[in-house]
Amino acid sequence: MEFRKILLDGYATDVILDGDTLIARDGRRVEAASATHLAPVSPSKILCCHLNHISRVREFGVQLAPAPTYFQKPVSSLNAHGAGVVRPSNCKYLNYEGEIAIVIGRTARNISLHDAPNYIAGYTVANDYGLHDFRDTDAGSMLRVKGADTLCPIGPGVVTDWDFHNKSMRTLVNGEVRQDGSTDEMAWDMHYLVADLARLITLVPGDIILSGTPAISRPVAPGDVVTVEIEGLGTLSNHIVEGPTPVSDEIGAQPTASEEVLSTALGGEWEYRGQRRPQPTPRDELPSPRTAPRFLS
Repeated sequence: MEFRKILLDGYATDVILDGDTLIARDGRRVEAASATHLAPVSPSKILCCHLNHISRVREFGVQLAPAPTYFQKPVSSLNAHGAGVVRPSNCKYLNYEGEIAIVIGRTARNISLHDAPNYIAGYTVANDYGLHDFRDTDAGSMLRVKGADTLCPIGPGVVTDWDFHNKSMRTLVNGEVRQDGSTDEMAWDMHYLVADLARLITLVPGDIILSGTPAISRPVAPGDVVTVEIEGLGTLSNHIVEGPTPVSDEIGAQPTASEEVLSTALGGEWEYRGQRRPQPTPRDELPSPRTAPRFLS
C-alpha cells in the first residue's frame, strides 16, 4: 500500500494511491499526476547516514568506517514532490543526493537488529540536497550545508510493504542519468540503521532516516529538474530555483569556493582526487561577515 498527502480543495488531505488515482477517506478522487503533493509524513526529526554506499566510498578514495556516522537535518528543511529547491543567489555548489528514506512507524528505543523491521512504517524516496558552499565552517555538523530550507524533499508517498533488497536507485538531471546504484551496495541496511540510532535516540512515528547515496553527486543550478527513481517506491522530482536574495554578508559564515568545498561538490572529478587531501584554507583567507566578533584572539 502507498499513502500520500496532497493539497485537496485547499486542505492537507491524506490519500491512498490506487493505480494512477489518489483517493481520500471521504471518497474524493484526483489524478496523481495533477495533484499538489505535500510531504507524506511530519517527522519530529530527520536523521541522516553519512557514507553508506560503497560506490561513494570508492569515489572519495576513503576507508569505510567500522560503523555508520550520522548528521541531522532540521524539520524546517522538509520539502515535497514537485516543489522547488532553493539555491541562494550567491551560492554555487548545491548538490543532489538521491536516497531512500526510512519512515518510523512505532516508538523505538533499545531494540534488537532482529526486531527493527517491526518499527518501520514504510519507505519513501528522498533527495538529501547539500549546500556545499558552507563546507568550510559546517563540515562537522553539516547544519547549514544540509539543513537549509527546502533541502529535504521526500515523497511522493510512503510504501508500506516494500522489500529493500536488490533495488535499483537512479538520479537524473534534466532527463540524463547521473547516479546509478543499488541497495545491495549499502554497507549497512535499513534495519541496521534503525537499530543503531535507537540505541541512544528515541525514534517516534513519522521520524525519517535517510540511508545514504551512491556515487556521482554533483552541483545543479536554477532551472535544472532533478528526479530520483527508486525501484518499487516511485519517482521524486523537484526543480531548482534561485533564491530572491543572497545569503547575508552582515553576519555568519560566508559561502566559499575553497578546496574543501570543491573536493566535496565535485566528488571524483575534483582535480586532485587520488593525489592528495584537500588543503584547509587559512582562516584569514576565508570571507568574513561585515560584523566582527566582540572578542578577537
